[in-house]
Amino acid sequence: MADNLLIVESPSKAKTLKKYLGKDFEILASYGHVRGLVRKDGSVDVEHDFAMKYQIIAKNAKHVDAIISAAKAAKNVYLATDPDREGEAISWHLLEILNGKKALDDKLVKRVVFHEITESAVLAAVAHPRDVDAHLVNAQQARSALDYLVGFNLSPLLWRKVRSGLSAGRVQSPALRLICEREKEIRAFVSQEFWSIHLDSHKGRTKFGARLNEWRGKKLEQFDMPNEASQAEILKAIEGKPAAVTHVEKKRKSRNPTAPFTTSTMQQEAVRKLGMTTDKTMRTAQQLYEGIALADGTVGLITYMRTDSVALANEALAEIRAFIGNNFDAESLPAQPVTYKNKSKNAQEAHEAIRPTSILRTPASVKAFLSAEQFKLYEMIWKRTLASQMAPARFDTTSVDIAIGEAMFRASGQVLVFAGFLAVYEEDVDDAEDEEHAKLPPLEAGEEVPVDKLFGEQHFTQPPPRFSEASLVKALEEFGIGRPSTYASIIKTLKDREYVNLDKKRFLPTDTGEVVNKFLTDHFAQYVDYQFTSKLEDKLDEISNGDRDWIPVMQEFWTGFSNQIEEKKALKRSEVTHEALDEACPKCAKQLTVRLGKRGRFVGCTGYPECDYTRDMNETAEQKAEEAVQVIEDRVCPDDGGQLIIKTGRYGKFIGCANYPKCKHIEPLEKPKDTGVGCPVCKQGMLIERKSRYGKLFYSCNTYPKCTYATWNPPINEACSKCGWPVMTLKTTKRRGLEKVCPQKECGHTETVMTPEQLASQAESVE
Repeated sequence: MADNLLIVESPSKAKTLKKYLGKDFEILASYGHVRGLVRKDGSVDVEHDFAMKYQIIAKNAKHVDAIISAAKAAKNVYLATDPDREGEAISWHLLEILNGKKALDDKLVKRVVFHEITESAVLAAVAHPRDVDAHLVNAQQARSALDYLVGFNLSPLLWRKVRSGLSAGRVQSPALRLICEREKEIRAFVSQEFWSIHLDSHKGRTKFGARLNEWRGKKLEQFDMPNEASQAEILKAIEGKPAAVTHVEKKRKSRNPTAPFTTSTMQQEAVRKLGMTTDKTMRTAQQLYEGIALADGTVGLITYMRTDSVALANEALAEIRAFIGNNFDAESLPAQPVTYKNKSKNAQEAHEAIRPTSILRTPASVKAFLSAEQFKLYEMIWKRTLASQMAPARFDTTSVDIAIGEAMFRASGQVLVFAGFLAVYEEDVDDAEDEEHAKLPPLEAGEEVPVDKLFGEQHFTQPPPRFSEASLVKALEEFGIGRPSTYASIIKTLKDREYVNLDKKRFLPTDTGEVVNKFLTDHFAQYVDYQFTSKLEDKLDEISNGDRDWIPVMQEFWTGFSNQIEEKKALKRSEVTHEALDEACPKCAKQLTVRLGKRGRFVGCTGYPECDYTRDMNETAEQKAEEAVQVIEDRVCPDDGGQLIIKTGRYGKFIGCANYPKCKHIEPLEKPKDTGVGCPVCKQGMLIERKSRYGKLFYSCNTYPKCTYATWNPPINEACSKCGWPVMTLKTTKRRGLEKVCPQKECGHTETVMTPEQLASQAESVE
């Protein structure tokens, strides 16, 4: 048994560290958190200084047992969990468990921290241990207690007042509010028409364009030409007149590189550049940090990925500058290292920025050892770090004013004269407008230019864009909502709870999300307020720094929050889920309301169940009235003998019983396509083609619900040659072409029907 026990969070990190520390160290992993709050009411005792009841997490119990046994046998114990609040709290929990099990006695127990998993960093950390930081632990305790108290008190209220299974969180709720408020802006937006006037000209073989900038000595604003008639009047006034250059201005401009990655900026760029979700980005970064098996051994490729800092260590700066000097021209290396200031409101700069552990490990040199996602993310981090220490890019910009009568047009051009950092990396931007970087011909004041074309262009103002994952992370950071380490989990929770959907990679609140947000903003406005959430984060940071005690922070929060919870328990469900409309029911004249149902919001009558009038949220009363009841003459309902009629629902038209809601018989309007393949399970029905609620085709037994067999892929009447299952399915992929696939998971046998090349050839012949 080794004399020294070192405990980390991740087993993959343990493998990497073993190589550096040798046989004197036994390295065990906690597999993340070891204890959590007991998942029942009262686990945070608000009457006794918010004392917390913890229990060992069941899935990690065997790992904790192994740590206890090893600690009893070791002489020294090193707690090497991650270098952040979460990691500090895990070390504290391990210490509590080991003390409780009398596993430590008088042994040396120390905390070691490393921000990169390289040999020098690990050996230095072990050589200079410290004690567990009580301030960081207290901040994490306060965060856990706050989240618990909000979740365990607000979520049950949502269950009673809205729908079971919902949740509200201390930071997820303000994030949902951001998305819902943006959606309100979009709905309220009224588009406005405006026009612009353009000149097409040329000199020699170089064509260029200019835009009307001034009319009769006045600079034009966006809505100075509000309609076609206004621009036509100007075009008529300058038609046939010569164009002459009145002014040429040339400037040299430079653009500086962006700072190395923080957690937030890495997530934003991975979404924009790589199309990765924030959750996938963090999981991939964790793998790069913990260690990758290269040809010369396992090594962590990047520094710790949860950080607000934009600073780089002096050793890293020296290595990066040497690399630039050896691989780029002398102009690309600034005289001094480039430093950056953090713009983040709640920046915690104890760590470095995210960077490669060595700039000498180029993306090309490690590509063979990385998955596609690992390589793309490492390459982006490597390029961003390198570019951050390179010289600014330089451009020659030219602005030319061209007069035609009383109209002044402006043409602009930009030419890159020195790439600098742009030779390596350029940051992407959300919702960027297209910029023209056209090269203008040499023009002089006083010379005439030809008027090839004068024309007007119609435009309409656009609503603000919905949030993407990248722009939402940016907004969360700007408002001080959450911490960089929590952004991915905030977004994941909103998706998992079905409060938001992604539409073209943009967040769209669901009906449930909007109702929850309305409930919280109407009745708990203080706790979803951006400033309140941000100030609470500030207080947690002050607890981390030792500038504030955590218990008064908890008391201040709980006093107001608990009173609010008690007050809102008296609310009726209808006050939350119903929104009154200034409209009477066309059937019974009672008031109509917007309600939340199982399938989303709809308009319904307050006279229900006596009056069953309902309509779609996007449907007007007139449109509903125009819908003639289409009776199916030659059939009756198989359930109660009632009249069958064609109805319109959320997913289109369908056949239903006229006696609804007493009879709830429904069937599709179009008869499902019979595949001619018998059901392999019940052997009585036939497999038919159906559509899911989202429009995706699948194939199921026509005796449903008696038989529930279904498959996504088209079935064929052919038994599997390996397991004998009576039905095979057809599947097409770009990589493998058309295949027969056995739908039995235990078998999964495949046979190629047509290769990708044959499929492509077939497609070409059809064209």
